[in-house]
Amino acid sequence: MLFYYLRACLIFLAVLSVGVAAEAPWSPLWNGRDLEGWTTWLAKPHPSAVLPDEPRDAKGNFTQPLGSGRDPLSVFTVTTVDGQPAIRISGQVFGELRTRASFSNYHLRLQFKWGQKKWPPRDRPETPRDSGLLYRVHADPGAEGRTWARSTELQIQERDVGDLYSVGSFVFVRSVLRKGTGNAATKAVYDYDPKGAWNVFAQVPGQDGRCVKQPDNEKPTGEWNTVELVCVGEDSIHIVNGQVVMRLHRTLRLDAPTPEPVNQGPLILQSEGAEIFYRGIELRPITAVPAEYAR
Repeated sequence: MLFYYLRACLIFLAVLSVGVAAEAPWSPLWNGRDLEGWTTWLAKPHPSAVLPDEPRDAKGNFTQPLGSGRDPLSVFTVTTVDGQPAIRISGQVFGELRTRASFSNYHLRLQFKWGQKKWPPRDRPETPRDSGLLYRVHADPGAEGRTWARSTELQIQERDVGDLYSVGSFVFVRSVLRKGTGNAATKAVYDYDPKGAWNVFAQVPGQDGRCVKQPDNEKPTGEWNTVELVCVGEDSIHIVNGQVVMRLHRTLRLDAPTPEPVNQGPLILQSEGAEIFYRGIELRPITAVPAEYAR
């Protein structure tokens, strides 16, 4: 009897310790004043940008990326929105705002709100405003001539917040082929379904590496949305305004001799043609999926 009592106590303490670790305090990833702790990288600007000192070709196209730490158009700035400090990403040039630190086994949350400005080539009225949260990043800025570093993307785009894009990697998601797609007339579209089969998503010929979140839980444009990301081991969860919209398993890097799991990396906020504001960016270490998002 004593043996079973002691065993039960040990199990209880183990569970309790995991619970405590999962409820570690939140720490801000942004100080609310400047961009200390983050780096910037910008691709080639659109020809409409006014940058007289940057080289162009005979057709007026810029010939090289602006690169790391150069932001002559003030794409990344700090401002005040609705009475609180926020990071403004203008979207005028495609690029990234990246954490200097790398993370594994964490619970991240942030708020975003769309601005009004849109820029070419994504300035048409029907073009959705676009940004994104890249995680498990495993490439340097601009490596291989890529605009977006190899990673997993939690899409932040009007009406598509929570989608997956596997950016130069393999990612596995339970999903189903949407009816009426994947034929000679339309490309295949896969929707997240926790009861569906495991499918691998990758940006390869004929595929864009996208899995569509379910359900759509985004607030209307102009309101603040809360996005959360849970990463534990090889699993990750996309959460929009408190609702789980996708569960993912394993990011495999493709830039190694053989595919290898990626369970850590810095975080990136994208600049992708639309003005967006971010605030309340914070993270806490965890050892298990928080209870409210467990299956």
